[in-house]
Amino acid sequence: MANTGKVAVVTGSNRGIGRDVVRQLAAKGYRMVLTARDAADGEKAAAELRKAGGDIRAHDLDVQSDASCRALAAWVKAEYGQVDVLVNNAGVLLERVYGADGRPISEDDGLDVDIGVVSRILDTNTLGALRMIQALAPVMSKGSRIINLSSRMGQFGMLGPNMVGYRMSKTALNSLTACLAPALEKKGIGIFAMCPGWVRTDMGSPAAAKSVDQGADTAVWLASEAPNPKSGGFYTERKEIPW
Repeated sequence: MANTGKVAVVTGSNRGIGRDVVRQLAAKGYRMVLTARDAADGEKAAAELRKAGGDIRAHDLDVQSDASCRALAAWVKAEYGQVDVLVNNAGVLLERVYGADGRPISEDDGLDVDIGVVSRILDTNTLGALRMIQALAPVMSKGSRIINLSSRMGQFGMLGPNMVGYRMSKTALNSLTACLAPALEKKGIGIFAMCPGWVRTDMGSPAAAKSVDQGADTAVWLASEAPNPKSGGFYTERKEIPW
């Protein structure tokens, strides 16, 4: 594979969609930074992916920690000089329980859900992305792209009374994407939200409709191939969709 010289950071990428984003971008010649809360888990995943070739290094990261995000940014700057792609993949789903067949059997109702659970979801899914953008934007090159993994469950037309923490976190992530677009565009950086769909991961369950490579596809496309996508837009299946 030809090395593009470009550097990509993917949060929460030791498994699931994030891991496949790392795999696909590495295959395209990107120099990859795979991150995980546990350093050992991250290094294990990176070592496994390196067997197929590619420049993949691991670094620990907790997106709920300002200090951790700043430490990663300092390490990336020291090691690579700049970042060309940031994929904010790290996320949690704490309001749903799956049965043995992988189908949801219970989901928290908004009138009953513990506020602490909602706070944890927002801190990871929304504020975690903001922390990473603030930490890495200063070292991102002109022409760089930021991809936020969102969900159609955050669309206003898809809102409902259950799993309100998760829905709110993705609606807020979409809002964050649109809010930051003008300032980032002045720096020559594009930012996009995308929905991977229901994917067969630990979060999505074995009953989900899509494989991880299908779920990662639009994020990889936005990061590497999409011709002049609309910054601040929301995408799925390589197409822009409404908020």
